[in-house]
Amino acid sequence: MSLLVGEKLYGGYGGVDILNGANIRVAADEIVVIIGPNGAGKSTLIKAVFGLVPVRQGRVAFDGATITNRRPDALVALGMSYVPQERNVFPTLSVAENLEMGAYTRSDDYSADIAEIFDLFPVLAERRRQPAGLLSGGQRQMVAIGRALMVKPRLLLLDEPTAGLSPKFVEEILERIVAINKRGIAVLMVEQNARRALELAHRGYVLVMGATRFEDTGANLLANREVGEAFLGGRAADG
Repeated sequence: MSLLVGEKLYGGYGGVDILNGANIRVAADEIVVIIGPNGAGKSTLIKAVFGLVPVRQGRVAFDGATITNRRPDALVALGMSYVPQERNVFPTLSVAENLEMGAYTRSDDYSADIAEIFDLFPVLAERRRQPAGLLSGGQRQMVAIGRALMVKPRLLLLDEPTAGLSPKFVEEILERIVAINKRGIAVLMVEQNARRALELAHRGYVLVMGATRFEDTGANLLANREVGEAFLGGRAADG
């Protein structure tokens, strides 16, 4: 059974639909990537799943229960966590304080979880006392992801996690996302580095004008000539 299901979703901003029948599903052990042209509704879809954009029509379910238009704080309590593309750290707080803010809903001892995040992102351990606003863009993204992990989610939602990063940090962030998934956390992400993301993903969706145009395994989408020519900046992968 899928952990997350979004069926025939319509919704958007100010009464204008950006999503026009989009579908999404994520199993508990998967990395799923949403790609597509600018303005396709990719970020809107992930925000609609997390209750940040109203769904006018359709259904979102998590672990079999309908959660359509539930508030984000309620979804966090159910086991979902979301990392926005921008303004995703508290810049005046230290790295350690940012991680502690991620545990604001918890009353147990979370020191072991902070240690696990420092193991996942060693550079954050070195800079634990440094204000997050003084970190590089890639390091700030690590803080944001680490803070999202502090609620011990079953599903991690990532909106453009590598946007604006150097190639070195792009690869490092994507590799850490794979490591997070191997720790038993499902991942749904919007990603601009579409080809590399599909190489790592179990499955992918191509969104066009708010509707699902293609759905397949990452490998099959890479091998699809139409997907390659229209959405991956050139020919599909050889083979």
